[in-house]
Amino acid sequence: MDIVKTKVVKQLSLWHKLVLLLAVILIVGVIYQRNSQGSVSVSRSNIIISDVRQGALSITVTGYGELKSAQQQLLTAKTPATVKAILLKPGAIVSSDSVIVQLANPALEQQLESAQQELNKLNANLRQLRLNNTREQLNELSHVAQNHAAYENAKLKLKAETSLVEQGIVSTLNYQRSRLDEQQLSKQLAIAKQRAEQLKAVHIESENIQLEQIKQQQGVVAMAQTQLANLSVVAGIDGVLQRLPVELGQSVNAGQEIALIGSVDSLIAIIQVPQNQVDDIRLGQLAHVDTRRGIVKARVVRISPVVVNNTVEVELSLPKELPENVRPQLTVDANINVAQLKNVAYIERPANVKPHSVRDLYQVNSQQQSAHLVDIKFGREAGRFIEILSGAQLEQQLIISDLTNLTRSNSEILIN
Repeated sequence: MDIVKTKVVKQLSLWHKLVLLLAVILIVGVIYQRNSQGSVSVSRSNIIISDVRQGALSITVTGYGELKSAQQQLLTAKTPATVKAILLKPGAIVSSDSVIVQLANPALEQQLESAQQELNKLNANLRQLRLNNTREQLNELSHVAQNHAAYENAKLKLKAETSLVEQGIVSTLNYQRSRLDEQQLSKQLAIAKQRAEQLKAVHIESENIQLEQIKQQQGVVAMAQTQLANLSVVAGIDGVLQRLPVELGQSVNAGQEIALIGSVDSLIAIIQVPQNQVDDIRLGQLAHVDTRRGIVKARVVRISPVVVNNTVEVELSLPKELPENVRPQLTVDANINVAQLKNVAYIERPANVKPHSVRDLYQVNSQQQSAHLVDIKFGREAGRFIEILSGAQLEQQLIISDLTNLTRSNSEILIN
Protein backbone atom coordinates (compact mmCIF):
# COMPACT_ATOMS: atom_id res chain seq x y z
CA MET A 1 0.00 0.00 0.00
CA ASP A 2 2.77 2.38 0.81
CA ILE A 3 4.39 1.69 -2.54
CA VAL A 4 1.18 2.42 -4.40
CA LYS A 5 0.72 5.76 -2.60
CA THR A 6 4.20 6.76 -3.51
CA LYS A 7 3.55 6.14 -7.21
CA VAL A 8 0.27 8.14 -7.16
CA VAL A 9 1.96 11.17 -5.65
CA LYS A 10 4.70 11.08 -8.25
CA GLN A 11 2.16 10.80 -11.10
CA LEU A 12 0.16 13.79 -9.80
CA SER A 13 3.27 15.90 -9.47
CA LEU A 14 4.26 15.14 -13.04
CA TRP A 15 0.78 16.07 -14.31
CA HIS A 16 0.92 19.41 -12.53
CA LYS A 17 4.23 20.16 -14.15
CA LEU A 18 2.83 19.42 -17.59
CA VAL A 19 -0.17 21.71 -16.99
CA LEU A 20 2.09 24.47 -15.71
CA LEU A 21 4.35 24.13 -18.74
CA LEU A 22 1.42 24.36 -21.12
CA ALA A 23 0.12 27.49 -19.34
CA VAL A 24 3.49 29.16 -19.58
CA ILE A 25 3.71 28.30 -23.27
CA LEU A 26 0.19 29.70 -23.85
CA ILE A 27 0.93 32.97 -22.05
CA VAL A 28 4.18 33.38 -23.92
CA GLY A 29 2.35 32.75 -27.17
CA VAL A 30 -0.32 35.29 -26.41
CA ILE A 31 2.26 37.89 -25.50
CA TYR A 32 4.23 37.08 -28.60
CA GLN A 33 1.11 37.31 -30.75
CA ARG A 34 0.19 40.69 -29.30
CA ASN A 35 3.71 41.96 -29.79
CA SER A 36 3.78 40.63 -33.31
CA GLN A 37 0.60 42.61 -34.07
CA GLY A 38 2.27 45.84 -32.83
CA SER A 39 -0.01 46.40 -29.79
CA VAL A 40 1.28 48.89 -27.25
CA SER A 41 -0.05 50.25 -23.98
CA VAL A 42 -1.00 53.84 -23.18
CA SER A 43 -1.94 55.37 -19.87
CA ARG A 44 -5.52 56.48 -19.42
CA SER A 45 -4.34 59.71 -17.85
CA ASN A 46 -2.30 60.58 -20.96
CA ILE A 47 -5.15 60.45 -23.47
CA ILE A 48 -8.41 62.32 -24.01
CA ILE A 49 -11.51 60.30 -24.81
CA SER A 50 -14.64 61.93 -26.24
CA ASP A 51 -18.13 60.55 -26.80
CA VAL A 52 -19.86 60.72 -30.17
CA ARG A 53 -22.95 62.91 -29.74
CA GLN A 54 -25.95 63.66 -31.88
CA GLY A 55 -28.10 66.77 -32.11
CA ALA A 56 -28.11 70.36 -33.32
CA LEU A 57 -24.77 71.95 -34.09
CA SER A 58 -24.07 75.61 -34.73
CA ILE A 59 -21.41 76.10 -37.38
CA THR A 60 -19.26 79.09 -36.47
CA VAL A 61 -16.23 80.77 -37.97
CA THR A 62 -13.79 82.08 -35.39
CA GLY A 63 -11.62 85.13 -35.93
CA TYR A 64 -9.60 87.63 -33.96
CA GLY A 65 -9.06 91.35 -34.29
CA GLU A 66 -9.72 94.63 -32.54
CA LEU A 67 -12.35 97.26 -31.99
CA LYS A 68 -12.19 100.43 -34.03
CA SER A 69 -14.15 103.64 -34.13
CA ALA A 70 -16.95 103.72 -36.68
CA GLN A 71 -16.12 107.40 -37.18
CA GLN A 72 -12.50 108.49 -37.40
CA GLN A 73 -10.87 111.81 -38.19
CA LEU A 74 -7.26 112.16 -39.29
CA LEU A 75 -5.67 115.47 -38.35
CA THR A 76 -2.81 116.68 -40.55
CA ALA A 77 -0.57 119.72 -40.75
CA LYS A 78 -1.92 122.31 -43.19
CA THR A 79 1.43 124.08 -43.61
CA PRO A 80 5.06 123.39 -42.70
CA ALA A 81 5.49 124.09 -39.00
CA THR A 82 7.20 123.10 -35.76
CA VAL A 83 5.52 121.34 -32.83
CA LYS A 84 5.43 124.04 -30.17
CA ALA A 85 3.33 122.29 -27.50
CA ILE A 86 1.60 118.92 -26.99
CA LEU A 87 -1.48 119.49 -24.89
CA LEU A 88 -3.08 116.00 -24.89
CA LYS A 89 -1.74 112.44 -24.94
CA PRO A 90 -3.13 109.29 -26.63
CA GLY A 91 -6.09 107.88 -24.73
CA ALA A 92 -7.43 111.28 -23.71
CA ILE A 93 -11.15 111.92 -24.14
CA VAL A 94 -11.62 114.97 -26.38
CA SER A 95 -14.46 117.20 -27.53
CA SER A 96 -14.80 118.73 -30.97
CA ASP A 97 -13.04 121.98 -29.92
CA SER A 98 -10.24 120.41 -27.86
CA VAL A 99 -6.77 121.67 -28.87
CA ILE A 100 -4.40 118.70 -29.10
CA VAL A 101 -1.17 120.18 -30.49
CA GLN A 102 0.02 123.76 -30.90
CA LEU A 103 2.22 124.38 -33.95
CA ALA A 104 4.39 127.42 -34.72
CA ASN A 105 5.35 129.10 -38.02
CA PRO A 106 6.68 132.70 -37.81
CA ALA A 107 6.47 133.08 -41.61
CA LEU A 108 2.67 132.80 -41.46
CA GLU A 109 2.46 135.66 -38.98
CA GLN A 110 4.56 137.82 -41.29
CA GLN A 111 2.41 136.86 -44.29
CA LEU A 112 -0.74 137.84 -42.40
CA GLU A 113 0.72 141.18 -41.41
CA SER A 114 1.81 141.93 -45.00
CA ALA A 115 -1.57 140.91 -46.38
CA GLN A 116 -3.37 143.10 -43.85
CA GLN A 117 -1.21 146.09 -44.75
CA GLU A 118 -1.95 145.59 -48.45
CA LEU A 119 -5.66 145.42 -47.68
CA ASN A 120 -5.48 148.66 -45.71
CA LYS A 121 -3.70 150.29 -48.64
CA LEU A 122 -6.39 149.21 -51.10
CA ASN A 123 -9.12 150.49 -48.82
CA ALA A 124 -7.35 153.87 -48.62
CA ASN A 125 -7.05 153.95 -52.42
CA LEU A 126 -10.79 153.30 -52.67
CA ARG A 127 -11.56 156.24 -50.42
CA GLN A 128 -9.23 158.49 -52.48
CA LEU A 129 -10.83 157.27 -55.70
CA ARG A 130 -14.30 158.09 -54.43
CA LEU A 131 -13.17 161.58 -53.44
CA ASN A 132 -11.68 162.17 -56.90
CA ASN A 133 -14.80 160.81 -58.59
CA THR A 134 -17.02 163.06 -56.52
CA ARG A 135 -14.95 166.10 -57.41
CA GLU A 136 -15.02 165.27 -61.13
CA GLN A 137 -18.73 164.62 -61.00
CA LEU A 138 -19.36 167.98 -59.36
CA ASN A 139 -17.25 169.76 -61.99
CA GLU A 140 -19.18 168.04 -64.74
CA LEU A 141 -22.52 168.92 -63.16
CA SER A 142 -21.36 172.53 -62.90
CA HIS A 143 -20.55 172.54 -66.62
CA VAL A 144 -23.98 171.08 -67.36
CA ALA A 145 -25.58 173.78 -65.25
CA GLN A 146 -23.73 176.53 -67.15
CA ASN A 147 -24.80 175.09 -70.49
CA HIS A 148 -28.35 174.85 -69.28
CA ALA A 149 -28.35 178.49 -68.17
CA ALA A 150 -26.93 179.66 -71.48
CA TYR A 151 -29.51 177.60 -73.35
CA GLU A 152 -32.37 179.01 -71.32
CA ASN A 153 -31.11 182.55 -71.93
CA ALA A 154 -30.93 181.89 -75.67
CA LYS A 155 -34.47 180.55 -75.65
CA LEU A 156 -35.79 183.67 -73.95
CA LYS A 157 -33.95 185.93 -76.38
CA LEU A 158 -35.25 184.01 -79.37
CA LYS A 159 -38.81 184.16 -78.05
CA ALA A 160 -38.60 187.91 -77.55
CA GLU A 161 -37.11 188.54 -81.00
CA THR A 162 -39.77 186.39 -82.67
CA SER A 163 -42.47 189.03 -82.06
CA LEU A 164 -40.11 191.93 -82.66
CA VAL A 165 -38.93 190.71 -86.04
CA GLU A 166 -42.50 190.77 -87.30
CA GLN A 167 -42.77 194.43 -86.26
CA GLY A 168 -39.49 195.25 -87.93
CA ILE A 169 -37.82 196.22 -84.72
CA VAL A 170 -35.23 193.39 -84.98
CA SER A 171 -33.60 192.64 -88.24
CA THR A 172 -34.03 189.28 -89.82
CA LEU A 173 -30.24 188.72 -89.63
CA ASN A 174 -30.11 189.18 -85.87
CA TYR A 175 -33.13 186.95 -85.49
CA GLN A 176 -31.46 184.18 -87.48
CA ARG A 177 -28.29 184.53 -85.35
CA SER A 178 -30.36 184.25 -82.15
CA ARG A 179 -32.08 181.18 -83.52
CA LEU A 180 -28.73 179.60 -84.44
CA ASP A 181 -27.30 180.33 -80.97
CA GLU A 182 -30.33 178.67 -79.35
CA GLN A 183 -29.88 175.52 -81.45
CA GLN A 184 -26.13 175.31 -80.72
CA LEU A 185 -26.63 175.77 -76.98
CA SER A 186 -29.31 173.05 -77.03
CA LYS A 187 -26.86 170.61 -78.60
CA GLN A 188 -24.10 171.64 -76.16
CA LEU A 189 -26.47 171.02 -73.23
CA ALA A 190 -27.34 167.55 -74.52
CA ILE A 191 -23.67 166.71 -74.97
CA ALA A 192 -22.86 167.97 -71.47
CA LYS A 193 -25.59 165.81 -69.95
CA GLN A 194 -24.36 162.77 -71.90
CA ARG A 195 -20.80 163.39 -70.70
CA ALA A 196 -22.05 163.61 -67.12
CA GLU A 197 -23.85 160.26 -67.44
CA GLN A 198 -20.80 158.60 -69.01
CA LEU A 199 -18.53 160.03 -66.33
CA LYS A 200 -20.86 158.61 -63.68
CA ALA A 201 -20.68 155.14 -65.31
CA VAL A 202 -16.86 155.41 -65.52
CA HIS A 203 -16.71 156.27 -61.83
CA ILE A 204 -18.91 153.31 -60.89
CA GLU A 205 -16.76 150.91 -62.92
CA SER A 206 -13.51 152.26 -61.47
CA GLU A 207 -14.91 151.78 -57.95
CA ASN A 208 -16.03 148.23 -58.82
CA ILE A 209 -12.53 147.40 -60.03
CA GLN A 210 -11.08 148.72 -56.80
CA LEU A 211 -13.67 146.79 -54.76
CA GLU A 212 -12.76 143.59 -56.63
CA GLN A 213 -9.09 144.10 -55.77
CA ILE A 214 -10.09 144.66 -52.15
CA LYS A 215 -12.18 141.47 -52.20
CA GLN A 216 -9.26 139.46 -53.56
CA GLN A 217 -6.97 140.88 -50.90
CA GLN A 218 -9.54 140.09 -48.24
CA GLY A 219 -9.36 136.47 -49.44
CA VAL A 220 -5.59 136.56 -49.05
CA VAL A 221 -5.97 137.91 -45.52
CA ALA A 222 -8.61 135.32 -44.65
CA MET A 223 -6.39 132.53 -45.97
CA ALA A 224 -3.46 133.79 -43.93
CA GLN A 225 -5.69 133.99 -40.85
CA THR A 226 -6.96 130.44 -41.45
CA GLN A 227 -3.42 129.12 -41.86
CA LEU A 228 -2.43 130.82 -38.66
CA ALA A 229 -5.50 129.44 -36.86
CA ASN A 230 -4.73 125.94 -38.18
CA LEU A 231 -1.54 125.98 -36.15
CA SER A 232 -3.84 125.07 -33.26
CA VAL A 233 -4.71 121.45 -34.12
CA VAL A 234 -8.31 120.87 -32.95
CA ALA A 235 -9.99 117.46 -32.57
CA GLY A 236 -13.01 118.27 -34.72
CA ILE A 237 -15.21 115.49 -33.28
CA ASP A 238 -16.05 114.13 -29.84
CA GLY A 239 -14.12 110.95 -29.09
CA VAL A 240 -10.76 109.66 -27.94
CA LEU A 241 -7.23 110.53 -29.07
CA GLN A 242 -6.04 107.25 -30.58
CA ARG A 243 -2.69 108.17 -32.11
CA LEU A 244 -0.21 111.03 -31.80
CA PRO A 245 2.89 110.34 -33.94
CA VAL A 246 4.69 113.66 -33.30
CA GLU A 247 7.11 114.89 -30.66
CA LEU A 248 7.82 118.26 -29.10
CA GLY A 249 10.08 120.37 -31.33
CA GLN A 250 9.55 118.15 -34.37
CA SER A 251 9.29 119.79 -37.80
CA VAL A 252 6.27 118.68 -39.82
CA ASN A 253 5.41 119.13 -43.49
CA ALA A 254 2.08 120.02 -45.03
CA GLY A 255 -0.14 116.91 -45.09
CA GLN A 256 1.84 115.06 -42.42
CA GLU A 257 -0.24 113.23 -39.80
CA ILE A 258 -0.56 114.96 -36.46
CA ALA A 259 -3.21 112.90 -34.66
CA LEU A 260 -6.01 110.36 -35.14
CA ILE A 261 -9.34 110.89 -33.38
CA GLY A 262 -11.94 108.11 -33.08
CA SER A 263 -15.47 108.07 -31.74
CA VAL A 264 -16.14 106.13 -28.53
CA ASP A 265 -19.91 105.86 -28.71
CA SER A 266 -19.95 104.14 -32.10
CA LEU A 267 -17.59 101.17 -32.51
CA ILE A 268 -17.04 98.36 -35.02
CA ALA A 269 -15.05 95.13 -34.81
CA ILE A 270 -12.46 94.38 -37.50
CA ILE A 271 -11.90 90.61 -37.47
CA GLN A 272 -9.30 88.54 -39.33
CA VAL A 273 -10.79 85.26 -40.61
CA PRO A 274 -8.85 82.36 -42.22
CA GLN A 275 -9.14 82.42 -46.00
CA ASN A 276 -10.43 78.84 -46.22
CA GLN A 277 -13.40 79.67 -43.98
CA VAL A 278 -14.51 83.03 -45.33
CA ASP A 279 -16.62 81.47 -48.12
CA ASP A 280 -19.23 80.49 -45.52
CA ILE A 281 -19.65 84.07 -44.28
CA ARG A 282 -22.51 86.21 -45.59
CA LEU A 283 -23.59 89.80 -44.94
CA GLY A 284 -26.09 90.10 -42.11
CA GLN A 285 -25.01 86.93 -40.27
CA LEU A 286 -25.10 87.04 -36.49
CA ALA A 287 -21.84 87.04 -34.54
CA HIS A 288 -20.74 87.14 -30.92
CA VAL A 289 -17.77 89.29 -29.97
CA ASP A 290 -15.79 88.52 -26.81
CA THR A 291 -14.48 91.83 -25.45
CA ARG A 292 -12.94 90.19 -22.35
CA ARG A 293 -15.49 92.29 -20.46
CA GLY A 294 -18.55 90.56 -21.83
CA ILE A 295 -20.08 88.95 -24.93
CA VAL A 296 -21.61 91.40 -27.40
CA LYS A 297 -23.93 90.54 -30.27
CA ALA A 298 -22.88 91.83 -33.68
CA ARG A 299 -23.67 91.57 -37.39
CA VAL A 300 -21.50 91.10 -40.47
CA VAL A 301 -21.61 94.33 -42.52
CA ARG A 302 -18.55 94.06 -44.76
CA ILE A 303 -16.29 91.33 -46.17
CA SER A 304 -13.02 92.53 -47.68
CA PRO A 305 -12.17 91.12 -51.13
CA VAL A 306 -8.44 91.32 -50.34
CA VAL A 307 -6.47 88.39 -48.87
CA VAL A 308 -3.52 89.30 -46.63
CA ASN A 309 -1.36 86.59 -45.04
CA ASN A 310 -4.05 83.96 -45.78
CA THR A 311 -6.67 85.95 -43.83
CA VAL A 312 -9.61 88.11 -44.88
CA GLU A 313 -10.86 91.17 -43.03
CA VAL A 314 -14.49 91.05 -41.86
CA GLU A 315 -16.25 94.07 -40.35
CA LEU A 316 -18.87 93.58 -37.63
CA SER A 317 -21.30 96.25 -36.49
CA LEU A 318 -21.78 96.58 -32.74
CA PRO A 319 -24.73 97.95 -30.73
CA LYS A 320 -24.48 101.30 -28.98
CA GLU A 321 -24.92 99.65 -25.58
CA LEU A 322 -21.51 98.12 -24.78
CA PRO A 323 -19.87 96.83 -21.58
CA GLU A 324 -18.07 99.37 -19.45
CA ASN A 325 -14.49 100.33 -20.42
CA VAL A 326 -14.89 98.97 -23.96
CA ARG A 327 -12.71 101.28 -26.07
CA PRO A 328 -11.19 101.46 -29.56
CA GLN A 329 -8.10 99.29 -30.26
CA LEU A 330 -9.26 96.68 -27.71
CA THR A 331 -8.29 93.14 -28.80
CA VAL A 332 -11.31 90.87 -29.26
CA ASP A 333 -12.32 87.44 -30.54
CA ALA A 334 -15.46 86.75 -32.55
CA ASN A 335 -17.56 83.73 -33.49
CA ILE A 336 -19.67 84.20 -36.62
CA ASN A 337 -22.70 81.88 -36.90
CA VAL A 338 -22.68 80.72 -40.54
CA ALA A 339 -25.08 77.72 -40.37
CA GLN A 340 -27.27 75.61 -38.05
CA LEU A 341 -27.03 71.84 -38.51
CA LYS A 342 -29.84 69.65 -37.14
CA ASN A 343 -29.65 66.04 -35.91
CA VAL A 344 -26.02 65.38 -36.87
CA ALA A 345 -23.31 63.27 -35.23
CA TYR A 346 -20.40 65.25 -33.86
CA ILE A 347 -17.47 65.08 -31.47
CA GLU A 348 -14.96 67.39 -29.89
CA ARG A 349 -12.47 68.25 -32.59
CA PRO A 350 -9.49 65.85 -32.40
CA ALA A 351 -5.97 67.20 -32.52
CA ASN A 352 -4.71 68.16 -35.98
CA VAL A 353 -8.02 67.28 -37.67
CA LYS A 354 -9.28 69.66 -40.35
CA PRO A 355 -12.85 70.02 -41.66
CA HIS A 356 -13.88 67.88 -44.65
CA SER A 357 -11.08 65.34 -44.15
CA VAL A 358 -10.65 61.62 -43.38
CA ARG A 359 -8.52 60.51 -40.44
CA ASP A 360 -7.74 57.30 -38.53
CA LEU A 361 -8.77 57.51 -34.89
CA TYR A 362 -8.71 54.92 -32.11
CA GLN A 363 -12.17 53.72 -31.10
CA VAL A 364 -12.35 52.61 -27.47
CA ASN A 365 -14.06 49.29 -26.64
CA SER A 366 -16.93 49.10 -24.18
CA GLN A 367 -14.64 48.02 -21.30
CA GLN A 368 -12.21 50.90 -22.10
CA GLN A 369 -9.31 48.43 -21.98
CA SER A 370 -8.25 48.69 -25.60
CA ALA A 371 -8.86 50.66 -28.75
CA HIS A 372 -8.59 49.93 -32.45
CA LEU A 373 -8.21 52.18 -35.50
CA VAL A 374 -11.25 53.22 -37.52
CA ASP A 375 -11.59 55.56 -40.52
CA ILE A 376 -13.59 58.67 -39.63
CA LYS A 377 -14.92 61.03 -42.27
CA PHE A 378 -15.35 64.54 -40.90
CA GLY A 379 -17.60 67.34 -42.12
CA ARG A 380 -17.93 70.95 -41.00
CA GLU A 381 -16.28 72.46 -37.96
CA ALA A 382 -18.32 74.17 -35.23
CA GLY A 383 -16.05 75.86 -32.74
CA ARG A 384 -14.47 73.12 -30.62
CA PHE A 385 -16.73 70.48 -32.22
CA ILE A 386 -16.66 68.86 -35.65
CA GLU A 387 -19.29 66.98 -37.61
CA ILE A 388 -18.88 63.21 -38.21
CA LEU A 389 -20.17 62.07 -41.58
CA SER A 390 -19.27 58.37 -41.27
CA GLY A 391 -17.10 55.90 -39.34
CA ALA A 392 -18.60 56.29 -35.84
CA GLN A 393 -22.00 55.97 -34.22
CA LEU A 394 -23.80 57.61 -31.34
CA GLU A 395 -22.25 57.09 -27.88
CA GLN A 396 -19.13 55.42 -29.24
CA GLN A 397 -15.91 56.73 -27.76
CA LEU A 398 -12.92 57.97 -29.71
CA ILE A 399 -9.46 59.03 -28.58
CA ILE A 400 -9.03 62.62 -29.72
CA SER A 401 -5.46 63.06 -28.47
CA ASP A 402 -2.64 63.28 -30.99
CA LEU A 403 -1.46 59.65 -31.40
CA THR A 404 -0.02 60.00 -34.89
CA ASN A 405 3.18 58.23 -33.81
CA LEU A 406 1.12 55.12 -32.91
CA THR A 407 -1.42 55.04 -35.76
CA ARG A 408 1.35 54.57 -38.30
CA SER A 409 2.35 51.13 -36.93
CA ASN A 410 -0.29 49.98 -34.41
CA SER A 411 -3.86 49.16 -35.40
CA GLU A 412 -4.72 48.41 -31.78
CA ILE A 413 -3.52 49.70 -28.42
CA LEU A 414 -4.05 48.73 -24.81
CA ILE A 415 -5.33 51.22 -22.25
CA ASN A 416 -3.95 50.97 -18.71
